[in-house]
Amino acid sequence: MTHLSPQHIWEDIAAVRKKSPLVHSITNLVVINFTANILLAAGASPVMAHAHEEVRDMAGIANALVLNIGTLDPYWVESMKLALVEATRRGIPTVVDPVGAGATPYRNQTLEALLALAAPTVVRGNGSEIMSMSGSGMTTRGVDSSAAAVDALDAAQKLACYTGGTVCVSGQTDHILDAKKRWSRLSNGHEWLTRITGVGCSATALIGAFCAVQPDAWRATTSAMAFLGVAGEVAAEKSQCRGLGLGSMAVSLLDEIHLLDRATLESRLKLQVASW
Repeated sequence: MTHLSPQHIWEDIAAVRKKSPLVHSITNLVVINFTANILLAAGASPVMAHAHEEVRDMAGIANALVLNIGTLDPYWVESMKLALVEATRRGIPTVVDPVGAGATPYRNQTLEALLALAAPTVVRGNGSEIMSMSGSGMTTRGVDSSAAAVDALDAAQKLACYTGGTVCVSGQTDHILDAKKRWSRLSNGHEWLTRITGVGCSATALIGAFCAVQPDAWRATTSAMAFLGVAGEVAAEKSQCRGLGLGSMAVSLLDEIHLLDRATLESRLKLQVASW
């Protein structure tokens, strides 16, 4: 599929709500609660398990696995490796969020070790993270991007060819590319989304939920990012109309993820599809 319509995206949103896929997330300590709530609001079922004694079993019953390297330590890295091997053996989708890639050698080494075990179905990160992960020599400023999403397109293409999968570069415009040379661009969202901890990590978890119900990972990733972008746009506008700020927007985002309807999605969606 190269053509992608609002109807396709809505079908994927409805499938997540109907099927409630179990998403196993080994994510970072900062965002566990928010990520779980975003998944629940979307209709998915989150499980946050990292104990060595159960990660294989959890990956054995989950519908998708999400790995996020935001707050690394050796124990959690081993948990990710164990779960990734089992998820790959089972053939369920795996999504990697290379938070802070390029900031420290340890983060880069961890990503290299994960890629050596298995190629993820999807990688989602900001421009700097994708450039670093592709071997472009980019360093990051903590977990913030020092490069725009459009600057990372060459790196995303390189990474997609290496993994054989899908790469999502988040930014003012989100770019989703895959090894089949499909390329979607989404211009929804709001700048306030970048000021709420956990939104990016939750986007990655949503991609896992969508990949669990839609076997085309490029389409699933585009649908997940469109869903979050439109919901975030509406949440920001409602908060601003009420004279409220970021705290209220974080709650409003959960509301809009839960309540978003087809008419709102279709009227607001800013999607372009091409080849690269």
